[in-house]
Amino acid sequence: MLSKLPTSLPPHLALKFIKVYSNSGDLQRARHLFDKIPQPDLPTWTILISALTKHGRSLEAIQYYNDFRHKNCVEPDKLLLLSVAKACASLRDVMNARRVHEDAIRFGFCSDVLLGNALIDMYGKCRDVISWTSMASCYVNCGLLREALGAFRKMGLNGERPNSVTVSSILPACADLKDLKSGREVHGFVVRNGMRGNVFVSSALVNMYASCLSIRQAQLVFDSMSRRDTVSWNVLITAYFLNKECEKGLSVFGRMMSEGVELNYASWNAVIGGCMQNGRTEKALEVLSRMQNSGFKPNQITITTVLPACTNLESLRGGKQIHGYVFRHWFFQDLTTTTALVFMYAKCGDLELSRRVFSMMRKRDTVSWNTMIIANSMHGNGEEALLLFREMVDSGVRPNSVTFTGVLSGCSHSRLVDEGLLIFDSMSRDHSVEPDADHHSCMVDVLSRAGRLEEAYEFIKKMPIEPTAGAWGALLGGCRVYKNVELGRIAANRLFEIEPDNPGNYVLLSNILVSAKLWSEASETRKLMRDRGVTKNPGCSWIQVRNRVHTFVVGDKSNDHIVDSVFKNLRICGDCHNAIKFMAKIVGVQIIPHALKPASAPVFNFWF
Repeated sequence: MLSKLPTSLPPHLALKFIKVYSNSGDLQRARHLFDKIPQPDLPTWTILISALTKHGRSLEAIQYYNDFRHKNCVEPDKLLLLSVAKACASLRDVMNARRVHEDAIRFGFCSDVLLGNALIDMYGKCRDVISWTSMASCYVNCGLLREALGAFRKMGLNGERPNSVTVSSILPACADLKDLKSGREVHGFVVRNGMRGNVFVSSALVNMYASCLSIRQAQLVFDSMSRRDTVSWNVLITAYFLNKECEKGLSVFGRMMSEGVELNYASWNAVIGGCMQNGRTEKALEVLSRMQNSGFKPNQITITTVLPACTNLESLRGGKQIHGYVFRHWFFQDLTTTTALVFMYAKCGDLELSRRVFSMMRKRDTVSWNTMIIANSMHGNGEEALLLFREMVDSGVRPNSVTFTGVLSGCSHSRLVDEGLLIFDSMSRDHSVEPDADHHSCMVDVLSRAGRLEEAYEFIKKMPIEPTAGAWGALLGGCRVYKNVELGRIAANRLFEIEPDNPGNYVLLSNILVSAKLWSEASETRKLMRDRGVTKNPGCSWIQVRNRVHTFVVGDKSNDHIVDSVFKNLRICGDCHNAIKFMAKIVGVQIIPHALKPASAPVFNFWF
């Protein structure tokens, strides 16, 4: 007979009494008081269930948890799930163990390491093929890939034979680890146990070999498949593109279409993305056109993948078409898409449109801030880049390595030497970002562009890491502008060792020597360039007329078109830049001097 317990207690006092009874081991009183509460809150449920588990009353703990899930619309927290997982483990209750695992996934705890370990322990004690598979899968989901492989091996040692689900769950661990040896062991198990006919297992094997860059073996597994689904085709196509074998990837895609395999968005996006990654911009646009002709509307992944085509071809018109498509289909809420638009407009020379898109973004992450900072830097707006950097920090977004590369580049182009030095010094001190080779090269560029060449050289000599071609190249460029022959020789000689096949270094040194009227030495530099077989490609310019880009070189009379905008792939001096601005104003056209890659291809004529 229980002594009289208090009733009708306020929730905070009821919780306090239940905690006292639970800690003292008087679970009967704790339960009796709990049952009198009309609507217990989450902490009250957690305390009672945890106490029941702790004192060996696991069955009651699971029963109370099932009541909690049935009566409540409140989500369980990590502590409650931990307690129930331990109860399932002690009872070796596989059915309820799976329910707890499902709840952990449903309520967003699949990446929690502490709970993941408890679930693994729970499955380890339940020990059947399903629980072993779930345990291995849980390890993979938590990023504990070596532990997943260990569980797979332990499963065999304990007499449990892995099934096809186990194998298709464990192969992604081999793929992510690039562990070809373990992958081959699993493949051997598949062959010995007659699982080669399972399409999921075979697709996972193709993906594993492809991820380990064993493309030939991936192709062999693919060819041996009696039945291939769309996923297996997509995996092989992606593998070839990732391995820089663009033509083979396109060949597999063509074979996929000719055999009547049902294409999905992943198929089209894999080919478009693969072409873009391998510098086949024109082919990517051709595939995009075919995609639309096949009845597929570009999705967010397609848009983000194809936007760099506008960037590479400097096609502002095509970029605006895509922007309109993004707006009409409400893709502008996607952070990746809008960030790509910001970069596209900046690269196409329209910084104002870039700013407008950025200002409309409701949410901005590190990448979007970096993109806007770099956009201003590439347009020579160092002050604006610095202002954006301060806004970024004030908004609570942490800058990363790329952020500082962008800011320092802006300081370089705007000759903000003192500001650049302050930013560089603040990296490790205030932001825990250690300067790398690119940051040091940027700092050399900041000093060199401002004419502080001796400081730049001393900075290089004191660098804690080996100076790269970027650092010496920045110094050489400064020597060309400020006609410093001595430091120019030093920088060029180091560059001849680091990158002997770069023609720009020889040309720069030769120009420095010619400016100093050192004709003989300049001639020797040109001779050295010829002797080493280093050649410089001629500079070219191009114009975009309607939907085509036309390339021409000096004296070329083949392009007799009205010029909408002229693009040049060479750097120009300040005087020429000012002259171009005046010419544009006089003739009433927009002329954008900007860095470009040569092209002669269709630009855009799609249904955006």
